[in-house]
Amino acid sequence: MNQKRFIPILIVLMLAVGFTGGFYYRDYRVPEPVLSNLINREASQPNGVDFSLFWNVWELLHDRYVERNTLNTQELVYGAINGMVNAAGDPYTVFFKPKESEEFQQQINGSFGGIGIEIGLRKNILTVIAPIKDTPAARAGLLAGDKILKIDDKSTEGMKIDEAVGTIRGPRGTNVTLTIARDGLEKAKEITMTRDTIKIPAIDWKMLDENIAYIEMFVFNKNVDDEFKKAAEEILKSKATKIILDVRNNPGGLLDSAVNIAGYFLDSDKVVTIERFGDGKENEFRTQPNGLLKNYPLIVLINKGSASASEILAGALKDNRGILVVGETSFGKGSVQEVDDLPKKASVKITIAKWFTPKGASIHENGIKPDVEVVISEEDTKNEKDTQLDKARELIKNLR
Repeated sequence: MNQKRFIPILIVLMLAVGFTGGFYYRDYRVPEPVLSNLINREASQPNGVDFSLFWNVWELLHDRYVERNTLNTQELVYGAINGMVNAAGDPYTVFFKPKESEEFQQQINGSFGGIGIEIGLRKNILTVIAPIKDTPAARAGLLAGDKILKIDDKSTEGMKIDEAVGTIRGPRGTNVTLTIARDGLEKAKEITMTRDTIKIPAIDWKMLDENIAYIEMFVFNKNVDDEFKKAAEEILKSKATKIILDVRNNPGGLLDSAVNIAGYFLDSDKVVTIERFGDGKENEFRTQPNGLLKNYPLIVLINKGSASASEILAGALKDNRGILVVGETSFGKGSVQEVDDLPKKASVKITIAKWFTPKGASIHENGIKPDVEVVISEEDTKNEKDTQLDKARELIKNLR
């Protein structure tokens, strides 16, 4: 049973050329298959669990079901496994049948088209985490926090994230319509977008006023380390004396990159995040010698579209240096999944750990809370007014 481990940025609904899809891989030993024979009544059973109930129902179906000749034994097994996994109550722990497993691998490898959004489940409602800048979703006006009620004519009630991804993505040039609910809107709104190939720069930076370097980070992909290094070198040569780091609507990505970029602003050997497993074991991820930008006064911008690696970075800077965080509470995606390949080309994705800030605060479902809360209103959006950035620019003038 092969294992692949990653931190998802949830699911990227795009064809991301040069983009990892936010899946963080490591090398793990390959354990022996544990499901070589699912139809095995003699296998060891957990204490207090009587599997005879399962077999009783299995036999009753085959003996009495009115259309028992049409029963597909393999589909019954898949259905039973799916029910067991769903009972864990975790939207990121998912069983994939062979076809679904193949589609999931396509999502990881980026071999599909989409609209450029991140989605997740918020209180069991399919929700937009972040529209990616300069994508069909962003141009159409989708916002972080929008609740997706329908995909085309299909209701999303009870829909899993991976099913939603499979429904939204499709061939480049085709249309998809999302029916969304949004705070401040009296009724649901339909938004139609044309799927496209999405190309995402990792970062961009520019000077604000005379001395403020403004760094926007869009995603933590495989290009971000090189792009950030280049930006840092340019900032050092510029007239910048202060930095605003913007990770709003950044759905996350590679953990190593979050740790690496934290190192630009922190001393060596500082804890960036803590990984805690179900058995109580912990891993600490620490900065390496760097610190190129650690002497610059800094403010971090976040919103409810900041997730995963973005939250790890913001939490590390806040806990280690007391960096001021401005904006809205982030999404709260702080768990790690591992994908195990099963027999017959099926697979299962299981949450194996959660992330904590250096001071021990849980990121998952809590997010990072800003020191200064600023909410951008619908009116601000219509007028293209960025009150969060305005507040950061106001506050940073007083930092030394």
